Amino acid sequence: MISLFHTASQACSRAITEHYSTSFASAIRMLHKDLRAPIHNIYGFVRLADEIVDSFHEHNKPELLEQFRNETFAAIERGISLNPVLNSFQITVRNYSIEHHLIESFFESMRMDLSDLRYDETQYREYIYGSAEVVGLMCLTVFCEGDRKKYEVLCSPARSLGAAFQKINFLRDFKADYTGLSRIYFPGCDFNNFCINQKKQIEADIQNDLDHAMKGILRLPLKARFGVYVAYKYYDSLFRKIRKMKPEYVLGQRVRIPNYHKALIILRAGLKSQLNLI
Repeated sequence: MISLFHTASQACSRAITEHYSTSFASAIRMLHKDLRAPIHNIYGFVRLADEIVDSFHEHNKPELLEQFRNETFAAIERGISLNPVLNSFQITVRNYSIEHHLIESFFESMRMDLSDLRYDETQYREYIYGSAEVVGLMCLTVFCEGDRKKYEVLCSPARSLGAAFQKINFLRDFKADYTGLSRIYFPGCDFNNFCINQKKQIEADIQNDLDHAMKGILRLPLKARFGVYVAYKYYDSLFRKIRKMKPEYVLGQRVRIPNYHKALIILRAGLKSQLNLI
């Protein structure tokens, strides 16, 4: 039966999520069980495209990315793919009517990563939208489960949450992006002259995104709220740690949240949930 293949495909996306991001995997486990597989399916798709542009240096990355894009839309149109990750993604796209322009914008940002580019303000905003904000909107489509009115209300905070996560990742991975991939995403920043004022300006922008995102999290459907809040708290904790560091320390290491701290985040979030504070 084809249902067995679909189940195996979604298990593959879940395995990719758990292998690449223990934080997101933990947060997804806090979602209602109905929402876990679709979010795994989105993450698996995004992760695979990201791997093409970030890791496949010995291969023709533009060709592979274009092939992956074509196979993505073909899978959505056919309702099946022999690629388990694309098969699981097309299930979610079709079941929740995820808008195709969000997927196209995602691929546009992935194409931008194929060039060693110093981003100006316009390119930076375009990249953030396609690489992160649209992923937040895909997830929001799942969370709202067909409630279009709820989706429209929460679009802006969902975009802010995706943007905040991405910008925090940029700060955390500043050295790796520059030395390994020749990328500097923040407009006007120079790796060799990254100063405290630039860092504070970036942090203020991230804090605005986080504050706006929290307003949306509090209005999410109950089935999604706790899991999204846990993911938010993971990144907020990472961001707080980065804020305390001098610029040269940010450039010198990849900041991490220890596992015991992640467990504490879940515990505190659970207590807040029990007290109806989120």
